[in-house]
Amino acid sequence: MSNTNGTEVRLKVEGMSCDHCVGRVRKALSDTPGVLEATVDLDRCSATVRTSREVPPAQLIAAVEKAGYSARAA
Repeated sequence: MSNTNGTEVRLKVEGMSCDHCVGRVRKALSDTPGVLEATVDLDRCSATVRTSREVPPAQLIAAVEKAGYSARAA
């Protein structure tokens, strides 16, 4: 979904089991160039990422995988 502030990308994240996991995924996404904000929901196993520019979902998925979790576009 595009907006005037960039793009919003939703991911399905698997492998999270606690708040520590949520923090690791949030940090991995937030540290990705172009990401303004990352919100991670443990109960829904999802992440919503707001970017300042077009960031390929594959780049966000790679960041989550590098943190030790699996992800796919939702």
